[in-house]
Amino acid sequence: MDVFGAVFLSLGWLTLHLANGALDYISQGQGLQLQGDFILAGLFPLHYEPGSTSSLPALADCNRGKANQHGYHLMQAMRFAVEEINNSTGPQSLLPGVKLGYQMYDGCSKSAAVLAAVDLLEHWGPLISGTQRDTEANFTHSDQRGVALIGPDSSSKTLTPAVLLGSYLIPQISYESSNEKLSNKFIYPSFFRTIPSDKNQVAAMIQLLVRFNWTWVAVLSSDNAYGLDGMQSLATQAPDSGICVAYQGIIPAYSDDKKQNMRDIVQNLLKTKVNTIVVFSSKEEFGYLVPFIIEEKMTDKVWIGSEDWSVSSFISSIPGIQSIGTVLGVSIKYSNISGFQEFEAKVLEDAMDQDVSNVNTNSDNDCLQSTDVYSLARMDFPLEKHDVTSSANVYKATYALAHALHQVLGCDLGACQRRRVYPWELLTWLKQVQFTFQNTSVYFDANGDPPTGYDIVCWIWRGPNWSVREVGSFSPNPISLTINADLIEWHNSGESSQVPQSICSPPCPSGHRKLLTGQHTCCFDCLPCPAATFLNLSDPTTCQQCLSEEWAPPSSVQCLKRTVLLLAWDDPLAIALLFFLASCLLMTSSSAVILLLNLNTPVAKSAGGRTCLLMLAALTAAAMSSLCHFGQPSPLACILKQLLFMFSFTVCLACITVRSLQVVCIFKFASKLPPAYDKWAKKNGPEITIFLVSATLLVISVLRVALDPPKPSQDLDFYHDSIVLECSNTLSPGSAIELGYVALLSILCFSFSYMGKDLPANYNEAKSITFSLMVYMISWMSFFTLYLISRGPFTIAAYVFAILFSVLAFFWGYFLPKIYIIVLKPEMNTTAHFQNCIQMYTMSQK
Repeated sequence: MDVFGAVFLSLGWLTLHLANGALDYISQGQGLQLQGDFILAGLFPLHYEPGSTSSLPALADCNRGKANQHGYHLMQAMRFAVEEINNSTGPQSLLPGVKLGYQMYDGCSKSAAVLAAVDLLEHWGPLISGTQRDTEANFTHSDQRGVALIGPDSSSKTLTPAVLLGSYLIPQISYESSNEKLSNKFIYPSFFRTIPSDKNQVAAMIQLLVRFNWTWVAVLSSDNAYGLDGMQSLATQAPDSGICVAYQGIIPAYSDDKKQNMRDIVQNLLKTKVNTIVVFSSKEEFGYLVPFIIEEKMTDKVWIGSEDWSVSSFISSIPGIQSIGTVLGVSIKYSNISGFQEFEAKVLEDAMDQDVSNVNTNSDNDCLQSTDVYSLARMDFPLEKHDVTSSANVYKATYALAHALHQVLGCDLGACQRRRVYPWELLTWLKQVQFTFQNTSVYFDANGDPPTGYDIVCWIWRGPNWSVREVGSFSPNPISLTINADLIEWHNSGESSQVPQSICSPPCPSGHRKLLTGQHTCCFDCLPCPAATFLNLSDPTTCQQCLSEEWAPPSSVQCLKRTVLLLAWDDPLAIALLFFLASCLLMTSSSAVILLLNLNTPVAKSAGGRTCLLMLAALTAAAMSSLCHFGQPSPLACILKQLLFMFSFTVCLACITVRSLQVVCIFKFASKLPPAYDKWAKKNGPEITIFLVSATLLVISVLRVALDPPKPSQDLDFYHDSIVLECSNTLSPGSAIELGYVALLSILCFSFSYMGKDLPANYNEAKSITFSLMVYMISWMSFFTLYLISRGPFTIAAYVFAILFSVLAFFWGYFLPKIYIIVLKPEMNTTAHFQNCIQMYTMSQK
């Protein structure tokens, strides 16, 4: 019943007004009236709604319903506040020279609430319609027009009256209507409240669920605006906090034909296997469901209660409710009213002394109280904590209106002005009201809501005795929840003090992604993330790939930087190799100097003469190529390191091969050699051959580099946790051709050297060259084997070692014996010694 309901009831009011004349609002109100200069209307549930026997909309007599303890205390809170203001006994003198009056209504039902709003509008009807001229002379003490309404007590009773009163900008302050829709100033421009909006209550419930990690929950609501809107808001916002609503149930208004519906709700709760249930319901509807919960033995659950029932003795007094489990609830912050309990005691005393039969119901009386109110007072209702808290909201609402009147009437200057006050004038100042109540600032925000939070409470049982314990608080600005979990008595505290769980699936271990098993994100299987992937907490269902320069072991939640593998200049292994290189260069350079100084000696000539210097230069260049393997690869280093070594070593091999060929031909095939050999030998044939052999390899290498130049690259595939810095195309087809060419040249060199194994000792290098070639081949075979199974600094060091060891192998095998003779055995470095060796070889051949 919103706008359309308001229109329907307004038409009904007009029909009633035309048919029977003015409404008898005194008797319809079923409350009490106090005349004054300005009237505040109060709408309180003095009775519970009586059962209706008709299917048509009708206003039942509220007196037929059961007396409502809570509504009685609310009504007395307004009377107490008005009395304080009129007697100037409150915190301050607000309205000097002005008397506040009130008109109470019994809002036992939605229809009664609408009728009260229509009654209030009826007073202003002539002015609003223009049938009565508005002059200051019309303002008299008997002009009993209500300037504002306090109430009603629930959202469902408030929605329609708020539309009606808002249409004429008549202020309305509710003390218990918390529906979030009422904050819409476009539809409800004159509505205010002293109870927090359900928007804050939903936020408090969600924070409570998050605090205890209850992610698998059910939500129940009463079948009214308060419950339905609250449940919808909670179900919409819960997934944003990782909470899954497994079941939503609506508690119907109780009747005999709804019993099966109640049992179905309980069965559905049991089927979903939730351990935490949020109940966003008014106390009456939830009270109808509780016996069915107890009947089905639904125990050991955690119940989260909304503010309407969480501290209500109406629920706690249901027999057997102790068995349902732990009850936590959201409660309006407790506020006590000084002197209120004594005021009610005085009312009870007056009621006991009052003779009901002598009550004068003439509207001229200053204080007109119906016999029904006296009957309520005689019931001596206990004043419970929930009643005090809500009564404080009524008290604040009354004082808010008094503060607004204070501003409208200009009471700051002394006595208040005596003039008519229109509701829309009061509305303007009500938006700006701010005063202090019990050290707390009272004001309304732009939506007419108070900036107050909630208390978090827990039910405590000591045998049959029930009490409520405050265990925390919630603040909406900013959103924060404070809980002392040690104060909560869980239903399983006899076995352990652990917080009960309410989850669909247990949390996944670190680095495991969620594989959803249904429509809810809380139900899933856990799968480990494979290597090179990680679980991003922002997307727990997907394992994300690491970047190329990162890695991650299985079941990771973050990627790690890969280790960069290179042979750094300052690495101990690199320093050792550099010393090794320096030794090689020292040996080759010193040998070159010795041979240069002894170039015309027989040993130097037998070794090849000037060709020896070329060989030593080549070996030196080959050794120097190892420098290209240290540090981070550069484009120039990638081009030179293989090309320089291959070319230098080819020059060396070509020199030895040609030298071995010449010696074999002279000693073994001198008589059989064709004339072409003489021409080849005499016309620089050996030098040209060495040049051609070396140039061929150089052309191959240059073509390889030109067609597919090696570049610095990162090998990300060999190791999953490391980056190998190397040069590209290390094993390219061009490199294979180079290796094949050098291998062929090595075989020729070995063959020619081996053929001269029985030559004179001074010319017999077969053993030395064979040894050198064997060391050379073994070192490179070892390196390639290691390269295929490992990369990194040690492999690069092995590469450098293979280069230097190959250089040393040829140096030791070919040059070291000759340097030994030149330096240490000069007697063997004579022409006579060499001729003697040749003669002995010739004689042995005969």
